[in-house]
Amino acid sequence: MTTSDYAAYIAGLPRVLAGAAALFRDGEGRVLLVEPNYREGWALPGGTIESDAGETPREGARRETLEEIGLDVELGPLLAVDWVHGPGRPPIVAYVYDGGVLSGEQFRAIRLQEAELISWKLVEREELPTYLLGSLGFRVMSALDALDAPADGCRGAVELVNGRPVR
Repeated sequence: MTTSDYAAYIAGLPRVLAGAAALFRDGEGRVLLVEPNYREGWALPGGTIESDAGETPREGARRETLEEIGLDVELGPLLAVDWVHGPGRPPIVAYVYDGGVLSGEQFRAIRLQEAELISWKLVEREELPTYLLGSLGFRVMSALDALDAPADGCRGAVELVNGRPVR
């Protein structure tokens, strides 16, 4: 196979979009959500992975967190990977990483990316479905469940399709 044949082969492969986010909490277990100005509903800090630039999902989640809320936090384990179908676009693979429990000082240091975000808030687990629309709500609940799983070797990232665990 020549170089041009290989390039044509690659160009003809299906496309998948990829995004990554961080799940931050406070000491009471509330989840940090951000309110985008470009769509309905709230979200976790995160965004598109710049894979064409060689960025990994973990790097993308950390970069997006820094850009969106001004915090540069080393992320913990991968909590969930979600394959999300959508109308009018290729599927999205969404990664959720444990951002950990933030301190009061870190919350006070949050600076929103005004070009994309309106506000942020801490939300109780039971209230998350009110703020997180569609598969995102299921994804975040599954990521929280992964955090709550026993650390006896059974703990790990959960595989999701449209926010629902694959069984």
